[in-house]
Amino acid sequence: MIKYPDSFKELAECFEMYPGIGPKTAERLTFFTLLNLDDESVEKFSKSLKKAKDNIKQCNVCGMLTDQECCHLCKDDTREKKIMVVESTKDVIAFEKTDSYHGKYHVLNGTISPLDGIGPEEIHLDNLIQRIKNENILEVILSTSSSIEGEMTALYIKKMLEETDVKVYRIGYGLPAGANIEYADEVTLIKALEGKKEI
Repeated sequence: MIKYPDSFKELAECFEMYPGIGPKTAERLTFFTLLNLDDESVEKFSKSLKKAKDNIKQCNVCGMLTDQECCHLCKDDTREKKIMVVESTKDVIAFEKTDSYHGKYHVLNGTISPLDGIGPEEIHLDNLIQRIKNENILEVILSTSSSIEGEMTALYIKKMLEETDVKVYRIGYGLPAGANIEYADEVTLIKALEGKKEI
């Protein structure tokens, strides 16, 4: 049986850390890196990876990934007095592409999942109520996925907001059960926004 050099195996194991990359794909990526990328490209890749890791963080206000203390969307005073609660920055990007939502966002960076040991404290819920008060928010749209964890998270937030005067909506039709927002096309997302329901 072929035995790869240790440094080859280490690089392949690094590629395997990415979602959807199994041993065979990791092996192909390792061969491509070693045989097709010159030293300058490898150096650029390495520096970009380190730079992104060092500079990208969560927005202090909404939780979206940014390279500033406060992201450009939170700084935008023209955004409507509504907050869409989403699971990840990828969901924000998906909705922004539709150009049909012009409010603010609150990125949870996860969902409540007791089986995985993720409770309300582990996701970005701590300052949602504070934001609603401070920013005079009139409407909250719960746009978590329709998975069990997404639904559980939406119900928890709905209960959490019962003491406030804000109207709470759940994203509507257009998204099939169990679908992730980041994979939905723009028309589907627009239909989902149009079909939001107060809960």
